[in-house]
Amino acid sequence: MSVKKKWTLALAILAAVLVIGVTGGSFYLYHFAFEPTPKVLTSTSKKSHAILVKNKAWLKSIEKQTWHETSATDNFKLVADFVPAAKKTNRTIVVAHGYMGNKEQMASYIRLWHRQGYNVLAPDDRGNGQSQGNYYGFGWPDRLDYVKWTQQVVRRLGTDSQIGLFGVSMGGATVMMMSGEKLPSQVKAIVEDCGYTSVADELSYELKQRYHLPKFPLIYTTSWIANQKAHFNFLEASAVNQLKQNKLPIFFIHGADDTFVPTKMVYENYRATTVKTKKLWVVPGAKHGEALNKQPKLYEEKVSAFMGQYLK
Repeated sequence: MSVKKKWTLALAILAAVLVIGVTGGSFYLYHFAFEPTPKVLTSTSKKSHAILVKNKAWLKSIEKQTWHETSATDNFKLVADFVPAAKKTNRTIVVAHGYMGNKEQMASYIRLWHRQGYNVLAPDDRGNGQSQGNYYGFGWPDRLDYVKWTQQVVRRLGTDSQIGLFGVSMGGATVMMMSGEKLPSQVKAIVEDCGYTSVADELSYELKQRYHLPKFPLIYTTSWIANQKAHFNFLEASAVNQLKQNKLPIFFIHGADDTFVPTKMVYENYRATTVKTKKLWVVPGAKHGEALNKQPKLYEEKVSAFMGQYLK
């Protein structure tokens, strides 16, 4: 065999190995990130766990209704808990949970808003909890589902409804992504806690942190798989781009020690929205999703004061 043929064969083998490696890596990344499979990505303190257990028991015991909705795409049946306020009100907070979460995981926040006199609607996102679905939407297709939930609030509770949006982690990204959509006029304000700038940014960050791999080419090849299996292009899923269209007052919260959704992302999100009625609070010493438990009284004071300005 000539030297030229040897080089050609070697290059062909190398190309085949690269193609197989990238293809396998892309399917693995889709399986790991998008499919509802058990995994442990972050840890919480014993204190935080104990608080959540206590608040889950409260949520289980309190009077609530089960609401149903159909997803905006893919025709999934979605489920939510509606917790009416102790005293009748037209003010409702719609809360969005985090990655691999469900409405029960939001028990501490549901209780906070209920304590402040609001109705609370807490959905299970597609692929989570009691809702149907075989993938996580990372907030992007979910944003359209949540628009439908806000429309249902108006239908059920009246056109004089005053609605606030609240989300943590992926839920924070969800409500930011909602901000660029046409929302009912009854939606008045947003509070987001530790949401990411975009799905591609968050996946790229995790690729580097966990596997020491670069963004190219896996993020792009995985997006092709996600487009086929989950029917959305996550390269378009940007909170930053949506926030550029935002017209609502918005409060950004993030832990200063967040290493799951890096703290630097909140500054980019904050800069993206041009409304004057925006606020930023970076909580010292707080890790991912730990701001409430790190500063419980101050957290409740700040978010309730912010919402109270716009939900009358």
